Amino acid sequence: MSGPYVIRGSVSLPEAELMWRFSRSSGPGGQHVNTSDSQVELRFDLAKTESLPPVWKERALARLVGRLVDGVVAVRASEHRSQWRNRETAAVRLASLLAEASAPPPRARRATRIPRGINERRLREKKQRGDTKRGRSGRDWG
Repeated sequence: MSGPYVIRGSVSLPEAELMWRFSRSSGPGGQHVNTSDSQVELRFDLAKTESLPPVWKERALARLVGRLVDGVVAVRASEHRSQWRNRETAAVRLASLLAEASAPPPRARRATRIPRGINERRLREKKQRGDTKRGRSGRDWG
């Protein structure tokens, strides 16, 4: 691996908690694919990790509940012929997944009124568009 994969800020994926599994990959590679274990499955035990702040961990567990199997999140990569490139891809994918899942919720939208001038202009343009379309038919709508 090329180094620690940063989730956000100073928090990164701990190498000791990553579980790697390799298998034969389908896809590009020709005869080479039949002899090399280039597909990568990266597993991370989200429920037992101590490397994430507790608030981030709770958020990630709640948001990834559909992807977790016994508290473990798994990511696969088999796009490349090289196992090393697939390892890189899987690690980056896991880091971005955890970053997105542990992100704080967006700020609530503050309700604002639409200015009267904008609303009136919108209605005037709608009326004008309707008149244009009505004028295209041969009938006199009066």
